Amino acid sequence: MLDGGEGTAAATPQPLEWKFSQVFGERTAGEEVQEVDIISAIEFDRTGDHLATGDRGGRVVLFERTDAKDHGGHRKDLEMMDYSISRHPEFRYKTEFQSHEPEFDYLKSLEIEEKINKIRWCQTANGALFLLSSNDKTIKFWKVQEKKVKKICDFYVDLSRAMGNGPVVCSSMSTSSKPCMENGGCNDSPFGYTSIETSLPSGGIPSLCLPVNSHETSLVAKCRRIYAHAHDYHINSISNNSDGETFISADDLRINLWNLEISNQSFNIVDVKPANMEDLTEVITSAEFHPTHCNMLAYSSSRGSIRLIDMRQSALCDTHSKLFEEQEVPASRSFFTEIIASISDIKFAKDGRYILSRDYMTLKLWDINMDSGPVATFQVHENLRPKLCDLYENDSIFDKFECCLSGDGLHVATGSYSNMFRVFGCSEGSTEATTLEASKNPIRRQVQTPTRPSKSLGPLPRVLRRGADTSGVDVNGSAFDFATKLLHLSWHPTENLLACAASNSLYMYYA
Repeated sequence: MLDGGEGTAAATPQPLEWKFSQVFGERTAGEEVQEVDIISAIEFDRTGDHLATGDRGGRVVLFERTDAKDHGGHRKDLEMMDYSISRHPEFRYKTEFQSHEPEFDYLKSLEIEEKINKIRWCQTANGALFLLSSNDKTIKFWKVQEKKVKKICDFYVDLSRAMGNGPVVCSSMSTSSKPCMENGGCNDSPFGYTSIETSLPSGGIPSLCLPVNSHETSLVAKCRRIYAHAHDYHINSISNNSDGETFISADDLRINLWNLEISNQSFNIVDVKPANMEDLTEVITSAEFHPTHCNMLAYSSSRGSIRLIDMRQSALCDTHSKLFEEQEVPASRSFFTEIIASISDIKFAKDGRYILSRDYMTLKLWDINMDSGPVATFQVHENLRPKLCDLYENDSIFDKFECCLSGDGLHVATGSYSNMFRVFGCSEGSTEATTLEASKNPIRRQVQTPTRPSKSLGPLPRVLRRGADTSGVDVNGSAFDFATKLLHLSWHPTENLLACAASNSLYMYYA
């Protein structure tokens, strides 16, 4: 990602060609969307074989990948398949469960929504799936596993052949049967015996009780732990640690550290609450563990800064190891400067070297070894800058867009209005800035904004700023629709596959 040295001349990377893969929950023309059906969280697991979504109704829906599997359920090597070029990733509905219910805090006279804010996958074990889901106040640890359910079924037994030393023939029979009440009765039997009425010669057995069972496999979701009563403010982030044992949860003022096995206590590791709330100048907006170093995490603030902390320094991490923020140009300051500088989401790259952040207007890529400024800035919808006053009036300026990186670290993506999302290339020399629409025809136009040539900085990446579109309209040539916004999206961990949530619909695209 963004690597380049002196004397190296790499070819300009070609932009990805995105194609529609599939959609779940597609709306028909004129169909009204229920508020509880709107997707509010989306996340691939580490393998990319499972995808989870959460909605405002408190439900979690799981999808599993179905393409490129052999009969044993194992993934085959796509490169070994002759037909792999024409195939595209396919997912299917797996199961769903009710994760959270609406609650009421009587002490604070506060209604707690069931809306799912965040979903994070945990390590799998013994064929079971584990994940964390959170609403504003409570985090739950779920186990989803296939279980065999024992059911009683009826069979007709040809006893006449059995008494004649012939083989016992069992054939399927109607499920309607009655309890055996003759010969002492057996309707209270714990084995669920059923009576089979037969017509036999004189002296035969009038009835026979047979415990015949069948096994069916079904998916069962069970809540293993509930982590509650640890946040006074709304939870905005949860993140798993690479040690597989702990995770963090963050609200506006505090970050807590939990052990997955202990639900009745947590450790407060970051607290930005001042002694006097009138002195409060910023709040925590997002937090994320480093993908490989279990002692490091980063959190962002409403003032546009990112702090990297090391938990080995002290129990309460009041001081940061590094601070990442872009220096403000005094002449450009306005009433909206601090509002649009607020970071809504941060993500570590897979190798942990870079941090991607999303504020209202831009995506920024930060090198954790260089805190002087972002190494790349991508303009998401710069054409909205003249409309900031209108966006403030209708509260759209406070929308929180998520961001994501590709597994190889060469591309980044984030959402916008009119159900649009943008994909940028962040490798050295790339000018890729693709605009797509969450529909079955995603590509309407590609914006390629050339960057001004700059000298190589040796081993350090050069600073990029691109992707600006000052047309004032969306890709269809019409004004932006601020009611339809693409807030949530997730990139597959190993392939160029994007999952996007547009209202109640889940769209998938591959390149």
